[in-house]
Amino acid sequence: MTLPSTHEVTQLLKAWTTGDEHALEKLTPLVYEQLHRVAQRYMAGERSGHTLQATALVNEVYLRLIDCQQINWQDRAHFLAVSAQLMRRILIDFARSRGFQKRGSATPHLSLDEAPSVCCEPDTNLVALDDALKSLASLDERKSKVVELRFFGGLSVEETAEVLKISIATVVRDWNFAKDWLLRELNTEA
Repeated sequence: MTLPSTHEVTQLLKAWTTGDEHALEKLTPLVYEQLHRVAQRYMAGERSGHTLQATALVNEVYLRLIDCQQINWQDRAHFLAVSAQLMRRILIDFARSRGFQKRGSATPHLSLDEAPSVCCEPDTNLVALDDALKSLASLDERKSKVVELRFFGGLSVEETAEVLKISIATVVRDWNFAKDWLLRELNTEA
């Protein structure tokens, strides 16, 4: 399936914001497929029989988005940013609800170079990553947002720059800094 154009999704989001139910019907399959691809990437490494599947994750994000009628959607990038944030919250809530320790001594090291690898490890990694991201956000909110959008949202460097309204070069610098900082933070906790 080809990705819908940014303009098409933006127009549908704006029409939906104004109450056009037909826009929502057209928008749903476009954004659902995009969200499902991101969720599949995260869930691909999980053990078989895992209670949270990619489809369930997307459905949960979708249900939360539908309930957020007060959002004045700006564009496709805004939608992806909100979706990334919701996906992160859902994954973290799920990991915490599973009763895993936040930072056990057996927590393996986590590489941010390959986003799917986070789901190959116990849910503890997500909790540790969330805690580290909160620490990073207290130091530099923008760098934390770059990680959230790229890692949890699956956005490209260009899409991240569009969402945050910064240059591509700034996204690359922030991404590289944040990866190094988070790796150092996660390694000191392990």
